[in-house]
Amino acid sequence: MNPVKAVLFDRDGTLVEDVPYNADPDRVRPVEGAREALALLRERGIRTGVVTNQSGVARGLLTDADVRNVNHRVDELLGPFDVFAVCPHGPDDGCHCRKPEPGMVLWAAGRICTDPGDLVVIGDIGADVEAARRAGAHGILVPTAQTRPEETTAADHVAPDLLTAVRAVLDGPPQGRVLADERPIQEAYTTGWGQRRDA
Repeated sequence: MNPVKAVLFDRDGTLVEDVPYNADPDRVRPVEGAREALALLRERGIRTGVVTNQSGVARGLLTDADVRNVNHRVDELLGPFDVFAVCPHGPDDGCHCRKPEPGMVLWAAGRICTDPGDLVVIGDIGADVEAARRAGAHGILVPTAQTRPEETTAADHVAPDLLTAVRAVLDGPPQGRVLADERPIQEAYTTGWGQRRDA
C-alpha cells in the first residue's frame, strides 16, 4: 500500500465555514480542527491543496478577483497550500472541472506531480468524493448540515470531523467505511487510561 502523498480539500464547509457566494475575506473562518489537521499533514511531508467549485462567478454573484481574495485569506489563515484549483462554471455549463467531474482533481494532482491514486480528497458533499472516485483518488466525506443523507450512505469513507479524516490517512489510504478517531482506544492500551482507579 502506497503512502498518501497529497490531500486535496474542498474549501467551503470543509476547511472554512460555509458562507454562500462569499466575496468578503473578512468572513473566512476556519472550521474546528482545520489548523491542527493541516499541521499534521505538513509534519509528515504530505502536500496539501484546495479544490473548490465557485459557481457564483458564472452566476454573476462573484468576480474572479473576489474568489482570489477569499482564497488568499484561506491561505493566510491555513496555508501555505501547494495548489489551489477553482471551477468558476455553473452546474449547466458542461465543463470538466466542476465537481463531481474529475478535472480539478486531475489538474491539481498534475500541478503537484502526484499520481491520483496517491492522493485523498476530503469534502462535505457527494460531489467531492465522486470527483475523487472518477479521478482514481481516495475520497472521504465529512458530513455537515448541508450533506444529504444519501450522499453519506453512498460514500466509501465517512469521518465525523476534519481532524479524524486527516488522522485516518497519515499512514496510508483510508481503511473502512466509517473512520473513527482511535487515539482514545490506543491510549487506553498504552497508558492504562480508562482503568478503574480501585483496581
